[in-house]
Amino acid sequence: MRIYFDTSVLVAASVRGHPHHASAIHALEAMVTQGHHGYMSAHSLAEVYSVLTRTPFVPAVYPSEAWQILEVSILPHLEVVALSALEYKDLVRQCAADGQIGGRVYDCIHLHCAQKAECDRLYTFNVRDFQVLAPEGLRERICAP
Repeated sequence: MRIYFDTSVLVAASVRGHPHHASAIHALEAMVTQGHHGYMSAHSLAEVYSVLTRTPFVPAVYPSEAWQILEVSILPHLEVVALSALEYKDLVRQCAADGQIGGRVYDCIHLHCAQKAECDRLYTFNVRDFQVLAPEGLRERICAP
């Protein structure tokens, strides 16, 4: 099985005090132990770092710790899916044509990367937002861990 993890799940899996930590870390661990293939977007690499270092977690996550979390706990288990310059251009053009505004473009990046990696499941804690934007055939594969 090919499983895509969005930023919300990766952040929750990384912070023990996060309200969704248990379900997020379980999904990540299950993917590894069951021999499934995991994916995340290149965008998410920067986004996870950003969220970990700016959210007022207690205790705080410092830059070196955020990188260590990514390097040790996430990157060895997930393949990073990158979009080409042309794919970004087409994605933003499509968002404009569809009237999408603001941060929805980032959800579209996740959806496009999950499709590019041909994922069977997409884990997010923003299920409703993702399903609204997802093309037919991908909607039913979006769920919370």
